[in-house]
Amino acid sequence: MTYSVNAINTCTKKLTFSFENLDLTTEIKAALVKKQKASNLKGFRKGKAPLGMVEQLFGPQIETEALNNFIQTKFYDAITKENLRVVGYPSFENMQYEKGKSVSFDAMVEIFPEVDLKDYSHYEFKKEKVEVTADDVTNMLKNYLGNKAEMLEVKTDTGVEKGQFAVVNFEGEKENGDRPDEMKGSEHLLEIGSNTFIPGFEEGLVGMKKGEKKTLELTFPEDYHLEELKNAKVKFYVELLEIKEKKLPDFTDELAKEFGYESVADFEKKNTEGLKKQKERQASQKLHQQILEKFIKENSFEVPHALISQQEGHVKEDLSKNLKSQGFTDQMLEEYFVKWHKDLHAKAEFQVRSALILDQLAKKYQVEVSDAELDAKFDEMATGTGLTADQLKKYYTSNQQIKDNLIYATREEKTFEKLLADMKVS
Repeated sequence: MTYSVNAINTCTKKLTFSFENLDLTTEIKAALVKKQKASNLKGFRKGKAPLGMVEQLFGPQIETEALNNFIQTKFYDAITKENLRVVGYPSFENMQYEKGKSVSFDAMVEIFPEVDLKDYSHYEFKKEKVEVTADDVTNMLKNYLGNKAEMLEVKTDTGVEKGQFAVVNFEGEKENGDRPDEMKGSEHLLEIGSNTFIPGFEEGLVGMKKGEKKTLELTFPEDYHLEELKNAKVKFYVELLEIKEKKLPDFTDELAKEFGYESVADFEKKNTEGLKKQKERQASQKLHQQILEKFIKENSFEVPHALISQQEGHVKEDLSKNLKSQGFTDQMLEEYFVKWHKDLHAKAEFQVRSALILDQLAKKYQVEVSDAELDAKFDEMATGTGLTADQLKKYYTSNQQIKDNLIYATREEKTFEKLLADMKVS
């Protein structure tokens, strides 16, 4: 086998192959036998047609298949011998084939880059201080009590305020006089301050009184999901029918038990602990993001286009599920991806660079994830989910991809723990 390897850049290689005195007799015969077994020719049972007839009918096709198999085999033998960690699929170029005599071709491949990180012991970061306030616990309680709240009419005549609910009739009118159905509502219950409507609508209702009518002149956002309403200037004719507010029930030990707690005190204790862990995770995630941004800024290296393309596909897939749950159609998704293409590409590239850097650091610190550590992770995840550790373990071990994702995430957590010990974090 004759080939040479040339570096195009740090993550792209060109393998040039040249074979003289080419003899594909063995490969062609193997392909003929395979074709014979699969053939269903008239006058013969399946797989029983004479080999000569099969060759006469499918000769050129079989020779092409044999040549392709030969090329693929030699290519994979070469990358195995050279120990190349190939990303994606090769691109075959400059094919020169002389039947029965010779073949030459080039194979362009992308490989995982070697990431050589600069010294980072002087990096300094600040982690947000974590504190759980009484208001945090109160807001958590409001979420619990929300489904048991009564919606009562506000009798005072001071006008609707933020946090209250307005029952409104409204109709929108475009500059050309059209009043599309998408801009109409009857007896619609709207929480003021929820940012459910376009900017300016809810703010325009503040102070309105029961029975009052008002015209709001607004502009739809540039990124509004309906193409025909993007940047559209409109008038909304609004009538406020009623003002309501939620009245939460008193929180007692009996009600706490309905939510799965022993008492009000038990609710406050466990939710304070849960909120603290949640804020700790958020602070850690923010710190990790800052660290990765610093590493990427300080360390320049080539990244395979195939890896970025694959990751961009994953980003779009996850985003599609989220947007479809919000009512996006396929056409709306397509428009969204076209508009935000650069941002999605940049996000995918950041994630790929981060993963390569963390992988290099994990190797440096010799980070591995044991079965015992996975079991501990299941115990941690079970807290507050209503599921047992055994149930979570069964779920994560039933699918190799899901299990691998968890192992990867746990490996990253351990890598950050090692990394933080080698940097200045206050």
